[in-house]
Amino acid sequence: MPASETLLPALLGLLTGLSLIIAIGAQNAFVLRLGIEGRGRMIAVVVSICALSDAVLIVAGTLGIGALIAAAPAVLVVIRVVGSGFLIVYGLFAAYRAFHPKALVPDADGAAGADGAAGAPRARLSTAVLTALALTWLNPHVYLDTVIFLGSVANQQGVAERWWWVAGAILASFLWFFGLGFGARLLRPVFARPGAWRVLDALIAVVMLGLGIRMALGA
Repeated sequence: MPASETLLPALLGLLTGLSLIIAIGAQNAFVLRLGIEGRGRMIAVVVSICALSDAVLIVAGTLGIGALIAAAPAVLVVIRVVGSGFLIVYGLFAAYRAFHPKALVPDADGAAGADGAAGAPRARLSTAVLTALALTWLNPHVYLDTVIFLGSVANQQGVAERWWWVAGAILASFLWFFGLGFGARLLRPVFARPGAWRVLDALIAVVMLGLGIRMALGA
């Protein structure tokens, strides 16, 4: 098979996927904060959930599941209501942290000690997993972006080329989430100061509350 039928569709899928995923959103804000304060195993699990979820949704859209979602708008309404409530609550917690910032206390291995902040309880893996799942699967825009949009674009490719395009879009998710999650540790020296956490959590609060309110209003 010529390279134009494999590499080019894969590259286009990669670029399209990155154009959608690289944005300030609830999922990216959560992964960024966890990458700064979390431990390697927790980060690996969370970013794997985010990337694999995208992969499942993109493949589902390519297989035609997007038509079923478009035909059942009530499902997205339920997801929107529950998801907006979750984002608003998460945003309020972030706002609380912004008014009560902690400094990052690294362990000997460079990971965040005491859950990444002095005096804070250690973050639990189960909590991080449930949060990642909620931010992914309770966001109706995820279905619109991956299942409907990316799925429809994939099906505009040739019969053979579409799966190479899908592979590129899926690769974009893995590159982005693993790069963001593990690259965030480079910012740890900055977050040894409480003021840096105050700014980050304030931004996260604005993003989460803004998205939650917008979602609740159906925008």
